[in-house]
Amino acid sequence: MLRKALALAGSALQQQHQPWRTIACRRSSGVSSAVNSIILRSLKDHYLEVSKMTPPPKVSPPSPFTVLKGALDHGGPVLRRTHGNEEISISVMRLANIIAGGIADEEEDGINQLFLHVDISKPGQKESLHFLCGLYPDALGIHSVSLRSKTESSGFLSVPTNYGGPVFQDIDEKMRDALHSFIEERGINESLFPFLQAWLYVKDHRNLMRWFKTIGSLVNDRKQGASHA
Repeated sequence: MLRKALALAGSALQQQHQPWRTIACRRSSGVSSAVNSIILRSLKDHYLEVSKMTPPPKVSPPSPFTVLKGALDHGGPVLRRTHGNEEISISVMRLANIIAGGIADEEEDGINQLFLHVDISKPGQKESLHFLCGLYPDALGIHSVSLRSKTESSGFLSVPTNYGGPVFQDIDEKMRDALHSFIEERGINESLFPFLQAWLYVKDHRNLMRWFKTIGSLVNDRKQGASHA
């Protein structure tokens, strides 16, 4: 289609004796229209293909965790629960979404490794305890432990402004074991993986469908605008 558009533009140049600037504009317009048509057709094909994908079986979070309303539409916490007078919230990201351009052989590991941001806060406290954890189907490991102000605990994209604590592996082994027991007691373990894996699939699928539609609308508006020019 692109070659045909170029050929038509060349033919117009030979048949009509108009100024070069006018011919160049028409030629550019023809090529642009052809490219837009190719993009729109490709977007439609991919949209239809993705829309037919079978979602994973519905999974509920382990009790007593509950899903935050609207969590699929924002980048903040996904799960929440209380433990005594503590408020616990969990945000999640997939490793594959953090490290782009991974090696093909590592693709499955990227899908099966999640990053959890766990915030544990108490009433009257200005700071919350923040755990960054790696979650696998059969294990959970702590990467770091830090203190964050409650205004920084609204989502996993927040950036700590104070000292972030020591490197976790440099902490005494007994202390590391105690911290693992601390979050295990609050239900932060591998039992969260099935739900969070399925939840991320639904979120990624929804974002991809929205991306196809948004790009298509933008290109189509430009195409219509060019046709009326």
